[in-house]
Amino acid sequence: MAPPKRKSKPSKKLQYSENKLKTLEATEKTACDLHDIKNRIRRMDVFQKRKLRGSKLRIMRRMKKKQDREELGEEAVPIEQPKTLENTREFDPTMVEGDDTEVQNEDEHDEFADYFKEKTAPKIMMTTCRRPYGRLFDFMKDLKMTIPNVFYYKRGDYPLKDVADYACNKGFTDLIVLTQKAKKPNGVVLMHLPYGPTADFKLTSLKLNSEIHNHGVPTDHDPEIILNNFDTRLGHRMGRMLAALIPQRPEFSGRRVVTFHNQRDFIFVRHHRYIFDDEGNKCRLQELGPKFTLKLRTLQHGLFDPQFGDFEWKYRSKMSTSRRRFFL
Repeated sequence: MAPPKRKSKPSKKLQYSENKLKTLEATEKTACDLHDIKNRIRRMDVFQKRKLRGSKLRIMRRMKKKQDREELGEEAVPIEQPKTLENTREFDPTMVEGDDTEVQNEDEHDEFADYFKEKTAPKIMMTTCRRPYGRLFDFMKDLKMTIPNVFYYKRGDYPLKDVADYACNKGFTDLIVLTQKAKKPNGVVLMHLPYGPTADFKLTSLKLNSEIHNHGVPTDHDPEIILNNFDTRLGHRMGRMLAALIPQRPEFSGRRVVTFHNQRDFIFVRHHRYIFDDEGNKCRLQELGPKFTLKLRTLQHGLFDPQFGDFEWKYRSKMSTSRRRFFL
């Protein structure tokens, strides 16, 4: 039987750090209240010293944890999970669990069920606002290379209701309408045909293929799709709506992947090509573009009708009661 390992004696530097940590903690406990200092210059001086002392205290605590982890092991001093807005979000009763039978039954009979059962394939019509400008055409060209089976039709002066009826008669499954403001793309309207629903998104942070450094050129292969963090009932519905745009059977030889990543109700859309090394242990990514961000404004039953439509969900400013309240 091997003799037990002797604990290594802490170095003088770490011993000094422990003593310094105790001194700083004692000083922090006995610190006076800033409101009791009437002189402004003196108050600012005390505030700066306290701020510097706080940063030193955090560094000392980090060093102490590192030393304890080396002596006692990772299990004795586990790495703490940092607090973020995501993991401290407000409780939402509509969060979807993996074995939620009610959601599974709804998925069997919703508007996208035929797509996931492979009874229909996506066929998408794309158009623009009435008077599109140059950058909107560039965005539309890049989007056509990202999503398969997209066909562009000129809008003209036709109202959106007539465009949707025309798309239904031609056998399209979805309609994408790109809008702009001040000659810049600012919105996307997505309609699932023929019975809806219709989602209206705000478009921000657009970068075209030509604006991305070292971008690649997409191929004609059907891409894979990744959906991240669509956790609520509304988010689950939006995820299925976005997934219905891309064929369900990807062509893995093309190594293309389209990602819809939801974070704090902003949907980040990215388009990459991946390649593995010879050993298959590491993977490298090349961005193909475009990349942009979507934020859901409205979701309504049926086709687009801003005046008399029946809204499933509509964002209002009074709904943002906390930075930790999210809807997707």
